[in-house]
Amino acid sequence: MTIKSVLPGALGFGTAPLGNMFRDIPDEEAAATVEAAWDQGIRYFDTAPFYGAGLAEIRLGNVLSQRPRDEYVLSTKVGRVILDETEDPATRNLGEKGGLFEHGRPNKVLNDYTADATLRSIDDSLKRLKTDRLDIVWVHDVAQDFYGDDWLAVYESARTGAFRVLQRLRDEGVIKAWGLGVNRVEPLEITLDLDEPKPDAFLLAGRYTLLDHDHALQRLMPAASAQGVDVVVGGPYSSGILAGGTHFEYQQAPAAIIEKVTRIKALAERYGITVKAAALQFVLANPATVAAIPGATKPSRIAEDVAALHETVPAAFWKALREERLIADSAPVPAA
Repeated sequence: MTIKSVLPGALGFGTAPLGNMFRDIPDEEAAATVEAAWDQGIRYFDTAPFYGAGLAEIRLGNVLSQRPRDEYVLSTKVGRVILDETEDPATRNLGEKGGLFEHGRPNKVLNDYTADATLRSIDDSLKRLKTDRLDIVWVHDVAQDFYGDDWLAVYESARTGAFRVLQRLRDEGVIKAWGLGVNRVEPLEITLDLDEPKPDAFLLAGRYTLLDHDHALQRLMPAASAQGVDVVVGGPYSSGILAGGTHFEYQQAPAAIIEKVTRIKALAERYGITVKAAALQFVLANPATVAAIPGATKPSRIAEDVAALHETVPAAFWKALREERLIADSAPVPAA
């Protein structure tokens, strides 16, 4: 089964911000944002235990459990088990992503990609999400940004543990699809070269965007397309900098990125379009991409995303981006 046949459309909702990423979000605001996504017709929701040590799953489950389960598609992730004991979230070692969920729950987060931990993680997620089944499960963050020089050892643990468990669950019909959810292309390229297990799809966050796509274009996207492995793009707004925010790669944006965004904004204004429309439609134009899942913590942002998906972007805008060397020559753009 291809993941494209599982997903209800090209636009989903990523819930990392609901885990109190960057700031302490009131429960009411989080719930209203999920409600807004539903009201705007979004029916694919992605989450993870890692997001606020279970907080995003709990908040998502509180809303979606009031909806008919057959009417939406749900994905979560494995690789982190949330314990009952507590720790200071601000002191967690998150590699390059230090302090990312310091406003989340204080529950201890245990990195574990073994078979047993994978099954436990799924059971715990089902409870937090108040549901009896998951549609898609991603193996979370087996990459350099979290594990540094140890990432290949972590990847190998996942390959012999989580990968095989998820493939079995898919073959048994317990889940519909599985894959990897990461912020780097290298683990995905390695996975494409495996004889087995074979994932159905990848969730790639931040590496196929208007601001950062060169590396993924070289091999990953063409190879995934050739093998029938669908790509869901996470972080299409590059952690918010393309949606009016100040973050890039989950940190304050550096000067070079701010300068690039300023140039993109100037072109968008010249052609009378929003930067959000350019960012969203660019990632969806790649033949390997089947959906994009921007995150949000304000209900109003969801309507903006839906509008951006349907906005008319003139062909001259994409041509101008190429001429100003703001996108790669080989990057696919939407058809006129």
